[in-house]
Amino acid sequence: MTHPLPSPTAPLKIGTRGSPLALAQAHETRDRLAAAFDLPHEAFEVVVIKTTGDDRGMIAADRPLKEIGNKGLFTKEIEEALTAGGIDIAVHSMKDMPTEQPEGLVLDTYLPREDPRDAFISPRSAGLAELGPGTVVGTSSLRRRAQLLYRRPDLEVVEFRGNVQTRLRKLSEGVAEATFLAMAGLNRLAMQDVPATAMDTADMLPAIAQGAIGIERRGDDTRVADMLAAIHDAETGQRLAAERAFLVALDGSCETPIAGLAEIEGGTLHLRGEVLRPDGSEALSDARSCPVEDGAEMGRAMGLEMRERAGPGFFDWLR
Repeated sequence: MTHPLPSPTAPLKIGTRGSPLALAQAHETRDRLAAAFDLPHEAFEVVVIKTTGDDRGMIAADRPLKEIGNKGLFTKEIEEALTAGGIDIAVHSMKDMPTEQPEGLVLDTYLPREDPRDAFISPRSAGLAELGPGTVVGTSSLRRRAQLLYRRPDLEVVEFRGNVQTRLRKLSEGVAEATFLAMAGLNRLAMQDVPATAMDTADMLPAIAQGAIGIERRGDDTRVADMLAAIHDAETGQRLAAERAFLVALDGSCETPIAGLAEIEGGTLHLRGEVLRPDGSEALSDARSCPVEDGAEMGRAMGLEMRERAGPGFFDWLR
């Protein structure tokens, strides 16, 4: 590498949100970079940045994120710091990321993807099938809400927001009988004691890019680009290219009832996608396969054709 490496006196600054899960993801990024270049942890500085989505004073806990403008809620301030040079890289949960980056920023590095499935969490029930009619289930995800109401319209779904620890506390207090978290988050936080059951993706298709960590940089920072290339996971990038192309074609975001999962076997990429009305009254789904290198184009085509199948009115909620 021709550029000078970070050092304890000139550390690489890693920007992140301050939740325990966000910090775990930033530390994983730091650890992988340190190992790749044989550097001490002191050669990296984790910088916590508060985002609009973290400001509980501005966002009422009982208001769905969609109502307050979801795009960039968890990324805007971090990207502003990156653009201004206050940090060198930004670490994001990819399911939070808008499909377009601000001018001058590049998102092309992904760490190996964790388990993308949703986790059913309940202190008293082992699975969704055990919940009786009228049982209260909490979730802040418009996707999970729509999927639940589509498959179990007899359940009562309530707003249930906060970080992993906050939602588990609400569950223990009896605000709801059950909730859902990402398996990836539980695994990264080593929370094996949580009463979690992984949902079969045939029953609950996950959010686009769920379980993946993305690392954003300035487009003209060649030193950082060279460093990040050493920890990029190509397969995760290929899977996300297909999923996010599907999302773009549907004009969706991280808080719309759209689900998708790409998986790779040999040289073949398999993509499943689903889009639902927010009230769960209707769902459309599709599944396709193609050579890995054609994944993004297939995802785009699948999204466009799904819009055509839906017909006028189905996607009014996206506007």
